[in-house]
Amino acid sequence: MIKIDIPKVDVSITERQQNPADNEPVIKSVQGFIDLHKIPRDKGGIILFYNINDELLFVGKARKLRQRVVKHLEDNVSPLKKYRDEVYRIDVMIVDEAMDREIYETYIINELKAKYNIDKVFYK
Repeated sequence: MIKIDIPKVDVSITERQQNPADNEPVIKSVQGFIDLHKIPRDKGGIILFYNINDELLFVGKARKLRQRVVKHLEDNVSPLKKYRDEVYRIDVMIVDEAMDREIYETYIINELKAKYNIDKVFYK
């Protein structure tokens, strides 16, 4: 049996409102998330979307993390499109190798039983 350890979360952001100070610029919200700048732009990895009750909704992988997160939150063809209103927290794990991302994504979907991932499900 192969032992797989889920990587640690490198960045975690939650839906929140900005309360700008006097000289602070207003940050554009994407589906209620204003901290997308904390997600690396040029790194690959795994993205986990959670609801307010800490239920795992969806797991995805990306070569460019921030771009993919924004795409899931805005794009009309995202598998997460119908469930965007449920997303409260986004966790990001940096994983450089493409093959590792594929393995971790499939493992996390099945181990943590992601609610809206329909591909790569083996536990049903």
